Amino acid sequence: MLRRGNAHSSRALAVSWRSETCHPRLDMGLLHRLRSSTSHRNLPHAFLLFLFVGPFSCLASYSRATELLYSLNEGLPAGVLIGSLAEDLRLMPRAAGRQSQQQQPEGNPPLSFSLASGGLSGQYVTLDNRSGELHTSEQEIDREALCLDQGGGAAWGGSISIASSSSDTCLLLLDVLVLPQEYFRFVKVKIAIRDINDNAPQFPVSQISVWVPENSPVNTRLAIEHPAVDPDIGINGVQTYRLLDYHGMFTLDVEENENGERTPYLIVMGGLDRETQDHYVSIIIAEDGGSPPLLGSATLTISISDINDNCPLFVDSQINVTVYGNATVGTPIAAVQAVDKDLGTNAQITYSYSQKVPQESKDLFHLDETTGVIKLFSQIGGSVLQMHKLTILANGPGCIPAVITALVSIIKVIFRPPEIVPRYIANEIDDIVYLKELEPVNTPIAFFTIRDPEGKYKINCYLDGEGPFRLAPYKPYNNEYLLETTKPMDYELQQFYEIAIVAWNSEGFHVKRSVKIQLLDDNDNAPVFLQPLIELTIEENNAPNAFLTKLYATDADSGERGQVSYFLGPDAPSYFSLDSVTGILTVSTQLDREEKEKYRYTVRAVDSGKPPRESVATVALTVLDKNDNSPRFINKDFSFFVPENFPGYGEIGVISVTDADAGRNGWVALSVVNQSDIFVIDTGKGMLRAKVSLDREQQSSYTLWVEAVDGGEPPLSSTTKITILLLDINDNPPLVLFPQSNMSYLLVLPSTLPGSPVTEVYAVDKDTGMNAVIAYSIIGRRGPRPESFRINPKTGNITLEEALLQTDYGLHRLLVKVSDHGYPEPLHSTVMVNLFVNDTVSNESYIESLLRKEPEINIEEKEPQISIEPTQRKVESVSCMPTLVALSVISLGSITLVTGMGIYICLRKGKKQHREDENLEVQIPLKGKIHLHMRERKPMDISNI
Repeated sequence: MLRRGNAHSSRALAVSWRSETCHPRLDMGLLHRLRSSTSHRNLPHAFLLFLFVGPFSCLASYSRATELLYSLNEGLPAGVLIGSLAEDLRLMPRAAGRQSQQQQPEGNPPLSFSLASGGLSGQYVTLDNRSGELHTSEQEIDREALCLDQGGGAAWGGSISIASSSSDTCLLLLDVLVLPQEYFRFVKVKIAIRDINDNAPQFPVSQISVWVPENSPVNTRLAIEHPAVDPDIGINGVQTYRLLDYHGMFTLDVEENENGERTPYLIVMGGLDRETQDHYVSIIIAEDGGSPPLLGSATLTISISDINDNCPLFVDSQINVTVYGNATVGTPIAAVQAVDKDLGTNAQITYSYSQKVPQESKDLFHLDETTGVIKLFSQIGGSVLQMHKLTILANGPGCIPAVITALVSIIKVIFRPPEIVPRYIANEIDDIVYLKELEPVNTPIAFFTIRDPEGKYKINCYLDGEGPFRLAPYKPYNNEYLLETTKPMDYELQQFYEIAIVAWNSEGFHVKRSVKIQLLDDNDNAPVFLQPLIELTIEENNAPNAFLTKLYATDADSGERGQVSYFLGPDAPSYFSLDSVTGILTVSTQLDREEKEKYRYTVRAVDSGKPPRESVATVALTVLDKNDNSPRFINKDFSFFVPENFPGYGEIGVISVTDADAGRNGWVALSVVNQSDIFVIDTGKGMLRAKVSLDREQQSSYTLWVEAVDGGEPPLSSTTKITILLLDINDNPPLVLFPQSNMSYLLVLPSTLPGSPVTEVYAVDKDTGMNAVIAYSIIGRRGPRPESFRINPKTGNITLEEALLQTDYGLHRLLVKVSDHGYPEPLHSTVMVNLFVNDTVSNESYIESLLRKEPEINIEEKEPQISIEPTQRKVESVSCMPTLVALSVISLGSITLVTGMGIYICLRKGKKQHREDENLEVQIPLKGKIHLHMRERKPMDISNI
């Protein structure tokens, strides 16, 4: 089935296979539609595809397998329809499309299309699961990126893969499953990606060089390396090359090999001459076959290489030279020079005499074969010929020598020139005078006698040359001259002088006598450090023998006087080393900044003169910090005593921590590791605070761990244990547990004997220490004779003091005050003890009515006194005396601490608290009746039985 999808000519071809026989079968109806929808030109491609995909059907285990081929251009936007699998597989009418899928009869289940596995399916295409339509996705398809390798065959892998089936075909391969079972298909979809001209040719380098010999004949072909590359294929690839400027000397040709690769060739179209123009520069342009075509360019430099096509040439064929008979030996008299336009070894020229030159002339005049300079080689004698013809040859490689003639005329001198006779005072060796640089001014160097051999001419002389020298007549002698210094000389400024004594007579003839003066160096300069203060840094914990610096001092003197050795000063620590020859300064041990941060000592630079000179520099070494010290708490652990009910965010105590490092390495941050919901610490000051008020009765102590972390990289840390003990404050009044109600009562028989216990009051206090010591007292009485009863201040036991009389029958009400011994103010509670004196309880309602009446009781302000009487024998008390003494000391200390904390709390509360709180009472609510010591509502008889 061939389908044209849209304006981009997406096409589909369907081929069916029978898995039983593994032989391809092409539907004849499909071929008929293929003929009607394609041209005869495209039909062979369909059969080729049919033959290509046929063998792969043997791998399928399904009852029926189908392959679809689509094609589309690369670079399409998202949402472009590639094809409809449902239509191309003939699973629904072509005209119905998605609407037919949605309106399918109820008896037929809906079709479902899905990729065989996840893979890369969502990257380049999207598949509609209901309609089976394939669209392009948001990821733009780039054929050049997908099919980098154009040589491999297409292969199926997963639900989607990418392959190239030929040199110009790029395929996107998908496996699609069609469900339900009634329509089951296993469909292999191939999407051929057509190339578009979206890439311009590009040269791999921007500068291309080609060397062409200058003797290259016309039509010489030279391949241009680095041809342009175009990722596009076919007509969209590189098609042709051209030059922007051919210079009238070149043209370009393009050759295509069997692989379709095109290579540009440079063709020489004219004669080249390097000596005329040694290079040509042009722009090479590569053009593809797209519409419109895209271009790429690079700079092409055509360099002309030299060949030996030029020989040496003289400008003149003859030169004339005149030489005086008294000329000095070694004097240059002439120079010849030939020119060769070639380069390098092709232009090397050597000079030589022709064989026609007589040996006498060769002995008298020397020719330098490299420079062509002619010098007087020997003294001109009286018998020397006055004319010499020197034929000189300029020789080049592979060339006929060029010839020049030098005619030398010798003019004989018929008089004797003035004479200069030196007599040296300073040390002179081989015409060189040696002077010390520290010689004083007016140091004599030599005497010179000037005389005329003819005896008839007046002779004058002068000093020629620059330097601190003077030539003066030496009186009283005639024609005697003294050469001496005029100022101190410095070897470091100038070491050598060359001057001349010139004498001439009245005829104008000159004679020159050269004097060479060499200064001798003295040790007049000390070594000089580049910097008088050498500032160095090194990180602590350095490796042994660590390099610090290389000292360098200069000495202007020469020889051994300028050789500098290096030494440590006497103040340098022993673990610093200085190589005396190289000046390398090292430290042999590991430095610790926390022990010593700065070092300052001297170093010496000493030369080898006699006596030696030296200079001193100061080394200032700073040891840089490394984070090698963990924060350190001043205590191993900390303990703080805090009164309970301490206000929130009050200052509990300071956690002091130090870090021996410096800078950020020494910055310490504190944090609470545990209990951070209750406690917080001020990082800057180390102040520990509680976020909330602490209640000892809920928790008497807290154990915290505080971590200290420094600012180093990586950071170091340490922890410490913090114990917070809460000191008790008298904030809880005694709690009466028995009797449980002010409405309870107890039957007391009249026969009860005096001294017998009647009942008891039992109370507890949540505080500790003296704050929890309870005293009982009767502060109010009401009844016939309520003073008959007494309460034990320590135990709360109520006993009968006197025998009961007939008049004592009735209800006795005792108001008992339960008070602690807290500081600074004791707290108390009260409870009503009801005692009904009678033989029986005959009318409970009557008693209850009495209890409900508000009693009129006078309060007695008598504080209970607790006396602790010894209960042990004397022998036991003596044996426990040390323990009692120790306990007393501990108790005294605790009382002192509690007293101090109490004063502190009072001062913080100020005077806002009113004295009305002194009579704080906890009243037990008068609830329902409670029968004490009763079973099944029967009163307990208390008697002396």
